[in-house]
Amino acid sequence: QVQLVESGGGLVQAGGSLRLSCAVSGRTFSSYAMGWFRQAPGKEREFVATITATGSLRYYADFVKGRFTISRDNAKNTVYLQMNSLKPEDTAVYYCAASPGGRVVVVTSTSKVDYWGQGTQVTVSS
Repeated sequence: QVQLVESGGGLVQAGGSLRLSCAVSGRTFSSYAMGWFRQAPGKEREFVATITATGSLRYYADFVKGRFTISRDNAKNTVYLQMNSLKPEDTAVYYCAASPGGRVVVVTSTSKVDYWGQGTQVTVSS
């Protein structure tokens, strides 16, 4: 069983930065496509960013392009989301997501996700 544990959320002022981390258990992390999603109160969970198993390709939602960067360290079984120039509308619970690379190349929708983390709260004050 794969377990995902997020950390790094918190309260930050608009324009600030946070780095989220997601530690993944299991020996097959390097074969998993990874992603980040977020869910604001009263809204559906939405795609933020994804990275292929090798880290060679990354895709972002339009609303975070140029501000967020997804990366992974396969030696540490960890995926990161560096968030810069944060806006109040970025306030949400952020979830780490994973799927075996043999099933999907990237995780760009909730239907492609096999495993979820418990989420970490990010709050951006104006």
